[in-house]
Amino acid sequence: MANITLGGTPVKTSGSLPVIGSQLQDFELVATDLSSKTLNDFAGNKLVLNIFPSVNTRVCAASVRQFNTEASELENTKVLCVSRDLPFAQDQFCAAEGLENVIMLSDFKTGAFGKANGLIFETGKFSGLLSRSIIVTDSHGKIIYTEQVSETGEEPNYKAALEVLYNE
Repeated sequence: MANITLGGTPVKTSGSLPVIGSQLQDFELVATDLSSKTLNDFAGNKLVLNIFPSVNTRVCAASVRQFNTEASELENTKVLCVSRDLPFAQDQFCAAEGLENVIMLSDFKTGAFGKANGLIFETGKFSGLLSRSIIVTDSHGKIIYTEQVSETGEEPNYKAALEVLYNE
């Protein structure tokens, strides 16, 4: 269980991020076209999982924009933006912002992705949503970087997350 803060108030999550060196667990998430996506759909690609509470908040939106810009420069890499937002809201956000280099995925149906990766807020105002985190994998699904942002209102360390891919 991670101890992080939301607006300076301590909150707890359902567990801890996966261990670096372990394999990312398979998942089933919903894409903006309402299709189901699994880890196998991205086989052979390096992955940046940008995980956040809701795309309709300032910091979450900023992370999607930043990774959209950075993703256009990365070869053999997919950026998956994961939240519990409805796919319709995710799609509307990307359309309004003109974002084309990220893949929006929703954990709204079951929350299984958040549960499997210890990311669900158990306490606080965001209870039930996903905590702001980054998981990066190599092209074989091995986790090579993780970050759970200690203060939810702050942005992740983009440079550290992407640097591991440049050195891959």
